[in-house]
Amino acid sequence: MPTRLPAEWEPQAGALLTWPHAGTDWHDRLGLIEPVFARIGAAIARHETLLSVCRSHAHAEHINAVLSQHGADPGGLVFAIAESDDTWARDFGPITTLNDRDGSARLNDFRFNGWGNKFSADLDDALTGKLVGQGTFGDVEFNPLDIVLEGGAIEVDGKGTMLATRGAVITESRNPGLAQATLERQLASALGIERFLWLDHGNISGDDTDGHIDTLARFADPETILYATAPAGDADHTSLTAMEAQLRALKTAGQQPYRLLALPFPGVHENDDGHRLPATYANFLIINEAVLAPVYGVAQDEKAIATLKLAFPGREVIAIDCREIIRQNGSLHCLTMQFPAAVTLNNTLEPMAT
Repeated sequence: MPTRLPAEWEPQAGALLTWPHAGTDWHDRLGLIEPVFARIGAAIARHETLLSVCRSHAHAEHINAVLSQHGADPGGLVFAIAESDDTWARDFGPITTLNDRDGSARLNDFRFNGWGNKFSADLDDALTGKLVGQGTFGDVEFNPLDIVLEGGAIEVDGKGTMLATRGAVITESRNPGLAQATLERQLASALGIERFLWLDHGNISGDDTDGHIDTLARFADPETILYATAPAGDADHTSLTAMEAQLRALKTAGQQPYRLLALPFPGVHENDDGHRLPATYANFLIINEAVLAPVYGVAQDEKAIATLKLAFPGREVIAIDCREIIRQNGSLHCLTMQFPAAVTLNNTLEPMAT
């Protein structure tokens, strides 16, 4: 079929960050979280375009200054204005497919309902449509869909295979009454998926997405999967060990076992109230010529970086301290959404002072 959802390691035009502001859950820690976003944004802008979505022109002026302070290449920055509930662009941003006949892109805008109606999400749900209306993506085809699906819930190899947990996709809180077979047909049509690899296990403590795959297991290439682990005695050990067993039973499109690379356990991280936070090394972001790696200020960071270098030879691995991000129950990949090279990212603001 001509529709194809490209793998994250394929050439990119850029990536999206939706910036925190006083109306988000980050409101009391903006001075601490903005530098983390800026480090992510500056790293992206060294390799491709960074699309920053801000709530107002004044907010965009402020973010432009923050990015400049962190050494972001001004030639790699574009801005757009849209109100947002929160900052998890992976889950409300567009999922972009390619037409392999002519190379054109299509922005697929799935519904976002706050991970099964857990949180308010009306502004986030409408954000992609607002950006399209402003011309942020030029004249690209826009495909709004009446299916709830978060980008962090699916992982693809670029060749028609999708990996996901049932618990984060096939749920009554997202698509009531929608059977697995029906959902698979709809995703096959919208995204060009030909093989569905469903996991029934996998969970990291503190995650409130019902088991997003981008916290658990990720493709490095069509034959390689990196996956999260936890040691015996940890609260996540049983679930992640069961997930590993399922991964070992999966086959590639060529009917061979996957090459599995275990990511180390990042340790237990808690907020001030003792709530465990969802630290995971699986939440990395692949961009042009580099991988942004979440790290947590522990000895295991070094092994995680080494494993990512093994999985992505020839790419620079850039460590991003994500301890501040996980305070809001997500990590690096959750904040971002990449666009394949066929997408044009336009600045929709008046030129800003530098």
